[in-house]
Amino acid sequence: MSDPILITGLGQRVGLHLARTFLERGIPVIGTYRTERPALEELSAGGAALHQCNFYDDAQVEKLLTAITSRHERLRAIIHNASDWLPDTAELPTAEIMNRMMKVHVSAPYRINLALEPLLRASSHPYADIIHIGDYVSSRGSRKHIAYAASKAAQDNLTLSFAARFAPEIKVNSIAPALILFNQGDDEAYREKALSKSLIQHEGGLDEFQHTVNYLLESSYVTGRIIHMDGGRHLV
Repeated sequence: MSDPILITGLGQRVGLHLARTFLERGIPVIGTYRTERPALEELSAGGAALHQCNFYDDAQVEKLLTAITSRHERLRAIIHNASDWLPDTAELPTAEIMNRMMKVHVSAPYRINLALEPLLRASSHPYADIIHIGDYVSSRGSRKHIAYAASKAAQDNLTLSFAARFAPEIKVNSIAPALILFNQGDDEAYREKALSKSLIQHEGGLDEFQHTVNYLLESSYVTGRIIHMDGGRHLV
C-alpha cells in the first residue's frame, strides 16, 4: 500500500478535491478539519483518517501530532491547505487578527513539518514532499487583508527554509493560486470583475490545481519553489 498523504483543511473546495482524488487512486489520506461538514462522512467512508483540529489552539495541534506519530510510521507527503481569510476589518482586536493568521498559516505548518519530519524521511517513495498552499497576494500585498497577506508571505519563507533544511530526501514547494473556484454565492458582477483581473479569463479550476500538485509530487528535481497559478494576473 502507498504511504499516506496528510492534507490539512480537507472539508471543502481544494482540500476535498485532493482528498477524493487520492482516495480514488488508492492512496491513503490523513486529513484535518476544523468544522464538521457533510463531505467528511464521504471521506471517512472512503477510508480517510480524519482528525478535528483548530489550528488556532496550540494544544489541539499538539494532540494532532501525537495522534499521527503514534498511528503512522511513514508519510508520502504533507499538503498544507488549511487556511482562514480574516479581513483587517473583522470584529476582533487587530493583534488577534494577526495572531490567528500567523497561527494557521505559519505556526501550525512549522510545527507539523518539524514533528513529522521522521515520517517523511521514512517514506517508501524516493522523495517525500511538503506542499504549502499559499496565495498570489503573498508577493504583492492586499489593501483589505494585510494580516492574511503577510502570513502567506511568511509561509512562502517557510518553503524556502524547509527546502534547504530537508534536502535532498524531502522536497518542499508552495503553490500560490489566485482565482481557483468561485463561491456559490458570488454574483455575476463580482465574477466578471474577478475574471477581468487575469489574462486567462476563467477560473483555474480544481482539476488544474490537482495537476499542479501531481507535478510537484512526481518531480524528482523541483524544490524550494513558489509555483504561481494566477492566469497571468501579474501582467494585467
